[in-house]
Amino acid sequence: MAAGGDVFLRAKDRTFSGLTEDVEHEWRGPFCFIQAADPQLGLMKAWKVGDSNEGGDEWSEEVQLTKQAVEAVNQLSPRPRFMVLCGDLVHAMPDTPFRARQEVDLKEALRGTDASIPLVFVSGNHDLGNTPTPCTVEKYCATWGDDYFSFWVGGVLCLVLNSQLFCDSSACPQLKEAQDVWLEEQLQRASSPSLTDPKPKHILVFQHVPLYLKTPDEEDNYFNMQMQVRHSLMDRFKKAGVRAVFSGHYHRNAGGLHEGLDMVVSSAIGCQLGEDAHGVRVVVVTANDVVHRYYSLDQLSGRGMDEDLRKLLES
Repeated sequence: MAAGGDVFLRAKDRTFSGLTEDVEHEWRGPFCFIQAADPQLGLMKAWKVGDSNEGGDEWSEEVQLTKQAVEAVNQLSPRPRFMVLCGDLVHAMPDTPFRARQEVDLKEALRGTDASIPLVFVSGNHDLGNTPTPCTVEKYCATWGDDYFSFWVGGVLCLVLNSQLFCDSSACPQLKEAQDVWLEEQLQRASSPSLTDPKPKHILVFQHVPLYLKTPDEEDNYFNMQMQVRHSLMDRFKKAGVRAVFSGHYHRNAGGLHEGLDMVVSSAIGCQLGEDAHGVRVVVVTANDVVHRYYSLDQLSGRGMDEDLRKLLES
């Protein structure tokens, strides 16, 4: 691909944008990035016919929407530092019909992303299976890159997580344990800066399944994490100073702010399950804040980001 996976190293700790890690550890002023979710090629047809468990035998609508998102992002000025896709890249589950073709077509739709805007891929339940296995995780990594990793950009530490390991790791407990150990190490290093591990200006987390949709104490459901898991993660994140968690999965906009931790749930590029429009989220990172706004693809294509966000980037 012209952008995306080729930009990153395949190790768990990555150097961003071809620059040295030391450079990206330094705060150099405000910047923006794009958070998108759920292109999920095939779901729109499957949802229309009422058989969302199958892969969907048509996905031309999602391909066109993804291309529209790419064109809109390419036109933004200043350019986003990266675009992250928070899971469910395609709808067909692993080892089912249409899976390979959907992956090929999504890569082709993303190929037009400007080479200066790296793509960051996050694994979703449809990418790994609702109960991931070592085999499905390995196949995902071979196609899209690591299922969890960290990178620095402009003084900000970004953690990409495999949220499905928190939801159901019954078929791969060793993989969950490995991610847990790695995550704890990352959070400890971020909260205990040293000469070799500087303090991040912000810490951001990207995952597919939200911690919660509206409130931390809401009941468990398909679209959030089990209460015990979510509270454990929230405690760990808040202790380390994580500023925001960005997710998809819900195909609607949702989220909330709890004790300084922003849970951001963005609707889909692809199939909408609520009243939101196909869109992406523009995120502006300043020295003191992380400001984000969801735009429909038509809005972003037509007018770009709002003036108040542009002014934050100039400060």
